Amino acid sequence: MNHPDFTKLRRLIDEAITFHDLDKARHWIAEGVRSAQASECPGELMYFRAQEAVIDERFDTAMALLQRALVFNPSDGAAYNDIALCMVEMGKIDGVLEMFDQGIAVEGDYATIHHNKGWFLNKIGRSSEALVCFAQALVFEPQRVVTWENMANAYEEQGRIPEALAAYRKAVAFLPVSAGGIKQQLGAEIERLAKIDQGQVL
Repeated sequence: MNHPDFTKLRRLIDEAITFHDLDKARHWIAEGVRSAQASECPGELMYFRAQEAVIDERFDTAMALLQRALVFNPSDGAAYNDIALCMVEMGKIDGVLEMFDQGIAVEGDYATIHHNKGWFLNKIGRSSEALVCFAQALVFEPQRVVTWENMANAYEEQGRIPEALAAYRKAVAFLPVSAGGIKQQLGAEIERLAKIDQGQVL
C-alpha cells in the first residue's frame, strides 16, 4: 500500500496529465522524487522518475524504471498500468491487455487501470468490453471525467447516441471550473451528437 502522501501525489500527477497541464505534472513529480528520497522509498522513487520519463516521451527508460519499481512494490497496479501505456506508445500491442490484467490482479480497486484497459479495448474496436471496464472504473471513481468521456466515445462507436449524450453530459457536470477549454470541447461534442440524435444531416 502506498504512503498517503505518495497516493495523493500520484493522483495529482494523474489529474495534471489528464488535463494536459504538464508544468503542474512536473511540479508534482519533483515533489514525489523529493519525498521518496527523504523517506528512503526506492520503489516510489523509481515510479516518480518514470513519470518524468513518460512526459518526456522516453518510454524505454520509463518502462525500465517501472519494472524496477515493481521489484520493490510488487502490488503497485499503477506501475503495471503505466508499462502497458508505454507499450502502446511504442507500438508494442502484444501483451498490453495481459499487463493491464496483472495490474488489476494486484490492485483491483485502482480506477485508472480499469479506465485505461477500457480505453485500449475501445481503441482496438472492442467497445462492448471497453464499456464494462469503464463501468468498473466508475464504481471506484464515479466522478471521473475522462471515463465518462471515453464511455461516450464507446457508446457512439456502437451507434448508441442517447447513451453517448448522457455520458458526455456527466463528464461536463463533473469538470472542475478550471477546465474551461475542455468544457467547450465536450460542449461541441454534445451539440454534434444532439443533431444526430434529432435526425439532422451533418
